[in-house]
Amino acid sequence: MRALDRKLLRDLSGMKGQMTAIALVMACGLSMMIMARGLVVSLEETERRYYGTSRFADVFCELKRAPLSLESSLAALPGVAAAETRTRGVLTLDIPGMREPVDGMIFSLPEDRPQRLNLLHLKAGRLPVPGSRDEIAVSSGFAGAHGFVPGDELAGTVYGVRRRFRITGIAMSPEFIYETRAGEMLPDPKRFGVFWMNSGELSRALGLEGAFNSLSVRLSPGADGDETKAGIDRLLEPYGGLTAYDREDHPSAKLMRDEIRQLKGFSVAFPAVFLAVAAFMTSAALTRLVKLQRQQIAQLKAFGYSPFSVGAHFLKFALVPAVAATLLSLTFGMWAGRAFVSLYHRFFQLPYLEFIPDWGALAAGIAATAAAVVLGVLGAVLRAASLPPAEAMRPEPPADFSPSRLEKMGIHRLVPPSFRMALRNLERRPWQAFFTALGLSLAAAIPVLPGAMADGVDYLMEFQWSLAQRQDATAALLEPGGPDAFSSLERLPGVLSAEPFRAVPVVLRTGHRKWRTAVTGLPRNPELNRLLDRDGREISLPPAGLVMSEKLADILGLSPGDGVTAEVREGRRPVVRTVLSGTVSDYAGVAVYMEIDALRKLLGEQGTVSGAYLAVDSLRWNDFLAEVKKTPRIASVGSTAAVLENFRRTTAEMMGMSQAVYYVFSIIVSFGVIYNGARIALSERGRDLATLRVLGFTKREVSGILVLELALLTLAAVGPGLVLGRWLTEAVMESAGSETMRFPVIITGRTYVMAAVTVLFSSLFSFAVVTRRIASLDLLGVLKSGE
Repeated sequence: MRALDRKLLRDLSGMKGQMTAIALVMACGLSMMIMARGLVVSLEETERRYYGTSRFADVFCELKRAPLSLESSLAALPGVAAAETRTRGVLTLDIPGMREPVDGMIFSLPEDRPQRLNLLHLKAGRLPVPGSRDEIAVSSGFAGAHGFVPGDELAGTVYGVRRRFRITGIAMSPEFIYETRAGEMLPDPKRFGVFWMNSGELSRALGLEGAFNSLSVRLSPGADGDETKAGIDRLLEPYGGLTAYDREDHPSAKLMRDEIRQLKGFSVAFPAVFLAVAAFMTSAALTRLVKLQRQQIAQLKAFGYSPFSVGAHFLKFALVPAVAATLLSLTFGMWAGRAFVSLYHRFFQLPYLEFIPDWGALAAGIAATAAAVVLGVLGAVLRAASLPPAEAMRPEPPADFSPSRLEKMGIHRLVPPSFRMALRNLERRPWQAFFTALGLSLAAAIPVLPGAMADGVDYLMEFQWSLAQRQDATAALLEPGGPDAFSSLERLPGVLSAEPFRAVPVVLRTGHRKWRTAVTGLPRNPELNRLLDRDGREISLPPAGLVMSEKLADILGLSPGDGVTAEVREGRRPVVRTVLSGTVSDYAGVAVYMEIDALRKLLGEQGTVSGAYLAVDSLRWNDFLAEVKKTPRIASVGSTAAVLENFRRTTAEMMGMSQAVYYVFSIIVSFGVIYNGARIALSERGRDLATLRVLGFTKREVSGILVLELALLTLAAVGPGLVLGRWLTEAVMESAGSETMRFPVIITGRTYVMAAVTVLFSSLFSFAVVTRRIASLDLLGVLKSGE
């Protein structure tokens, strides 16, 4: 082993605490990057493979009813590589042991040929045999939630006809990776599922013999998707066709892309913060080491070591913690990535999903880590390499001990000597104090984000299900009905009050932007499903014009008073020019509202409803559910309490894991910054502190001077750190928000207190370690000075 390498090992042994702290901070950043980038690669690779092998369609369109003979014309459109028609409907099940009915979507499977698009992945059993009447396949999430296996039987209702089914297989579909009802945030496999049965039997049950009401299309390579969608719309418009849409607008695919986009943001922002802190810590430690080893540097050069050899020797000090951090992050990052993959299985129904490290990004992250620490210590290394031997043999010029600015202002008369010493040292090393405080501010900012996410979830539940959605149940009809349909809903057992709604599919256009959605007609001043602004104030629907989600208005670039064109895709299909009258605050999906009578007038209807929001007497809840199960015209009934409980249960696990990770990282950063700063201060001021001990100061008094200095930096950093944490939270929430799901930026005092306590606790632990070091100072060894 070379002499310089032996010296390196001895020096590292003396700095093992500082090197460990630096390595841990680096490891936090690299672990976050490994986890996030690995999850991105895992999801993207699974998505690519699954979509490819299952022949997931590129374009979709739903319609009222069209003859099967139209399929050949659709397949002949420019850009169409394959077209597949099918029927789809609503299935309501009566599951033993569950009071409320369970609903889901049911799709047809071709009997006379193999399935061309959206191929099912069988997990167990088989698909229904062609010609069978009662066989169905069920989605994996639904089967797992209820413990169903092939051979089990179910009782349900399809389009008002009650019948029994036998499960033949458990399957997954690329269309339902994220298996949830429209408008809901999270999957609820206990109450919603997806089912498949033979086309002939399902067509008869839905009254669609010889017809279809759903289309999937695979595009040819290089095809113009917009041209193909326009052709589909032209062919299907006479048959009640809704607007054709891309895979990017498919609800399940969109949620997957949103998750990947958020992970990409996390994989860059947070590692950059940790690596910046680590670079500062390394720079401070190595700069001080060069100062302490001036005479050793002179002796090395006097013995013939070149400036390059000396510079490379000190550069290795920075690379050692980088190597240690890489090994640590590989272990922790892989573990955290696999833990989150197992959590993803709760949300995404994928046939295979394994954690795949992004080795390219890992190599880039290691290179970035090395570059960050090298840049951080470059000044110290160059200083060591260029230091002339004759100059290095002389000790550094003494520090300036003239009165500081604060002392000139008379502050020293108001504080004890130990406090004055701490202030004087901070003022004489302003940049070191600034960067130490900056690192502590970042440590205080990190736990604000997970705390704010938890606060946002609490507020969202209060806002969404206590202030806005005050109904106990939402009943949707199979087909829009007249006033008698609403009256029958009002007469259900236990119903205390009911409010009708009418939902109509539309395409909104403004300039070059368009959006496929539905307009929901509500009473002018609804009491159950209320519309609220950002401050929770109730909004009344205007007699004309639209009210929409703030997020949708932002996507379309609209402000209240702006004009918008609405193309109704139902009935007479009127095209109207209207205005945006106002916006509402909501956090799940995006919605458009209109006063219900104005909407009916637009459609040329009288008293038509699509369903109703219901307030139900809790004492008659079971009677209400029993009657709903016997009412064939009801497609689904959503329980507000069940949705709230599912949201609370599923988010608790995700938030718990995220908060634990962030708090651990915050503790590591704050401890590392404080400990590193304390060790540097101790090495710089060891002679001063030892002199005070010789002069009669007690160990507590001497320790108090250094601890007080660090405590002042900590207290000064907490406030700006909390402000920085709010900015960071707002930036992350803004970048992570989408039309699918958004979280409000709510930060309570509890979150700020937890963030501050995290930093203060870590600082106290660092103070305890440093105090023990001061107590064990070798007074004679420190006071010795070279001749």
